[in-house]
Amino acid sequence: MTPAEIAPKDRLIVGLDLPSVDAAEAMVARLGDSVTFYKIGYRLAYAGGLPLVAKLADSGKKVFLDLKLHDIGNTVMQGVQSITRLGATFLTVHAYPQTMKAAVEGCAGSGLKILAVTVLTSYNDDDLHAAGYRLHVSELVEARAAQAQALGVAGIVCAPEEVGNLRKVVGHQTSLVTPGIRPAGTAAGDQKRIMTPGRAIAAGADYLVVARPVIEAVDPKATAEAIHAEIAQALG
Repeated sequence: MTPAEIAPKDRLIVGLDLPSVDAAEAMVARLGDSVTFYKIGYRLAYAGGLPLVAKLADSGKKVFLDLKLHDIGNTVMQGVQSITRLGATFLTVHAYPQTMKAAVEGCAGSGLKILAVTVLTSYNDDDLHAAGYRLHVSELVEARAAQAQALGVAGIVCAPEEVGNLRKVVGHQTSLVTPGIRPAGTAAGDQKRIMTPGRAIAAGADYLVVARPVIEAVDPKATAEAIHAEIAQALG
């Protein structure tokens, strides 16, 4: 899907980073038709949330399953094959070549699309160096994005500040999905590479992942709708 084909409302992915399925379902009910796309990550998935993927999909919602798989190739491939049965739209894997190749093979023939996580948005250069890498964040992100595209990965997860440079690397056929989105006036939390929704879309992001600023808001629906308005203005 090209950027022009993505409905503006589908560009906001709300992270259901909540402790239980009941809490997640209550949040989905509060958000109603203001949100069409949800992310389920570790916290909810490991609290019994995997069946919620199919329930949301059956109700017409899209689901981004953020499990960041990384293992030997055969294990990843078989895991992805199992995940294709859940009805998710996106699944994340870490951007190591063997892992990405296996994931692409595992989702063949299904509607599931693989997203490669380049460098976590909580990492900066110092964090990478402490982990044993000698590249800067921007260098590693671009190298992994190029590998992902060559292996047939559908999209890249990157910080919003990296979107402009990555467009030059992967063009417009690869989706760019950006966490680290913080509306003006909200706390950065543990994110180190952040941007407002409007700036991220203007930079060329296809999808924005927002969790705490929405689900911890006094009025989550109004917050989501305000982000939609900012996205629409940026698309202009």
